[in-house]
Amino acid sequence: MFEYKLVKVKLSRWNNMPKEDYHEIIANHAKDGWRFVQLFAPATSGYGSASYFEIIF
Repeated sequence: MFEYKLVKVKLSRWNNMPKEDYHEIIANHAKDGWRFVQLFAPATSGYGSASYFEIIF
């Protein structure tokens, strides 16, 4: 059986850039023994772009 962890990263509404450094999030979780599985972007909002994405470990 596997254990999964989801980390939500919000995106700026002004420039659609992540509010946190996702490279650092992945590196820190890898140091703790988590394996990166996928980056999930949800369906777009009313403005035509997603407001967040989730990193799956």
